[in-house]
Amino acid sequence: QVQLVESGGGLVQAGGSLRLSCEVSRRTSGISVMGWSRQCPGKQREWVARINSDSSASYPDSLKGRFTISRDNAKNTMYLQMNSLKPEDTAVYYCYIVIGAFTFGGQGTQVTVSS
Repeated sequence: QVQLVESGGGLVQAGGSLRLSCEVSRRTSGISVMGWSRQCPGKQREWVARINSDSSASYPDSLKGRFTISRDNAKNTMYLQMNSLKPEDTAVYYCYIVIGAFTFGGQGTQVTVSS
């Protein structure tokens, strides 16, 4: 059983920054795809960022330039650096990993951006 634990969420003012962490209970060096998604209030979950085993990353156009995903395989941890936060970034943020045909996710961490 793989477990993922997110941390780093909280309350921040618009324009501020937060760094989310996702600790994985197994070695991440062998995981080819890791990423983050979020669910804003009243909306469907949406993809936020993805990072591959070679650390190449991708983002939806709406978040490029503000969000940065990274991974530290030595710590079995993935990060999401979020800058210039906006009230519309308020959401529960989830990390996930893909192993073969299976996707594993965490319980989420709340991010609230005040105006």
